[in-house]
Amino acid sequence: MMQSRDPKRKIFLIATEESGDRLGSALMKVLRQRLGDGVQFVGVGGRTMAREGLETLFPIEELSIVGFAGVVQQLPKILRLIRQTADAVTAAAPDALVIIDSPDFTHRVARRVRAKTPEIPIVDYVAPQLWAWRPGRARTMRRYVDHVLGLLPFEPEEYRKLGGPPCSYVGHPLIEQLPSLRPNAEEQRRRDAEPPVLLVLPGSRRSEIRHHLDVFGATLGRLQAEGRAFELKLPTMPHLEATIREGIASWPVKPQIVVGETERRAAFRTARAALAKSGTVTLELALSGIPMVTAYRVGAIEAFILRRAIRVSSVILANLVIGEDVVPEFLQEDCVPEKLAPALSELLTDTPLRKRQVNAFARLDTIMSTGNKSPSVLAADIVLATMRKGRRS
Repeated sequence: MMQSRDPKRKIFLIATEESGDRLGSALMKVLRQRLGDGVQFVGVGGRTMAREGLETLFPIEELSIVGFAGVVQQLPKILRLIRQTADAVTAAAPDALVIIDSPDFTHRVARRVRAKTPEIPIVDYVAPQLWAWRPGRARTMRRYVDHVLGLLPFEPEEYRKLGGPPCSYVGHPLIEQLPSLRPNAEEQRRRDAEPPVLLVLPGSRRSEIRHHLDVFGATLGRLQAEGRAFELKLPTMPHLEATIREGIASWPVKPQIVVGETERRAAFRTARAALAKSGTVTLELALSGIPMVTAYRVGAIEAFILRRAIRVSSVILANLVIGEDVVPEFLQEDCVPEKLAPALSELLTDTPLRKRQVNAFARLDTIMSTGNKSPSVLAADIVLATMRKGRRS
């Protein structure tokens, strides 16, 4: 591939969470392929983006704040980092600013940058879920975002209807990881064998884990007491292992703790069903072909706010992408063992509920297709086009 002959470009990227760090890294890799040594990356990111050459202002761990109470306690620090980052963008005078997810932080930075230096093009990678709550943000975003990159196929049309900035579907990063999610012949035999492998996924943040571990443990104990045989696996990451082990100490049935991403994917490839906290993991399970029961519990204040703000029929990402409520969801007061256990039991054998989920999940490859280009390539194409088009101040 021939490299661009454009003069040296400077791209400022902001990612404040691990998922955004991975997205940013993949995007940077493609941009480097296109621009060669003619690009400089500066901004805020984690270790993965740093390995691709990002010169970062501060470690993203400084923004590892969870929950409403955590935000309130750390508000002065957050506001300082927003100002620091916006000032750094203005001083760097980049050819483009790419903000990646974390809208509570990145959009505040983008608004400040647009006010101070309106000539800098701004691309938002990961469309804020305006279609789910606070849709009025769409028109406001037009003032400071030039293009939105959506991970979900229905997002461009939703942004159009809401009067938001131009939005293009570039594909979910999970699409690039499909080979690691799908079982080979031997793994499929284990998926079909007895006793079935059952995955438990209580969340990826400590607050989520605390809200879900007790009810998940009681649910599994109830299944076991009913005579259900299963092999239990609980995937987690190294920094959460101690929290998980402490939380499952009182469980009546003990899971195998699976630590690390490689081992996690291996567990997915042999699992027959899953009990999962709602989130991106539901789409990952669906792409893996694993039927699931989902649950979601938050604190009382967050529940009060969410109930009044959410405007979609389902909070399950897999349901929204498929366009059907095929995955059962148990939220707040419904998130109890008495309801979770029977639903989960249905998925361990060849029931209509299980068949319906498996058939629906099989359609995802078509629904989420990005043609012959990967998500990171499509994202890079739009960043470069937006950058070259520029803006009038």
